[in-house]
Amino acid sequence: MQLSKPKLLIVDELGYLPLEPAAAHLFFQLVSRRYERASLLITSNRPVGEWGQVFGDAVAATAILDRLLHHSQVVTIRGDSYRLRDKRRSGLLQKATAEPITSTS
Repeated sequence: MQLSKPKLLIVDELGYLPLEPAAAHLFFQLVSRRYERASLLITSNRPVGEWGQVFGDAVAATAILDRLLHHSQVVTIRGDSYRLRDKRRSGLLQKATAEPITSTS
């Protein structure tokens, strides 16, 4: 498997869309092959508590997280992305309100 060779593999936006069962199985194999051999950097907008939904299987998510979190450093970033922050500063985008605005005709 080619993805097990680089010293650092970056997986960006894991969980943006749920994975098909076959993809979740392949991701588990990738994590297992890289475990304790090479570095893996993962970004996600989903907390690890929701990874059962991402992988469509809580058992698979637990097995993946077991390997990922064993020797990991977790960095949690809260707030707007740089892109959204810049748009808000320029006045092109307003801060989201707690209640959606609806209109009736």
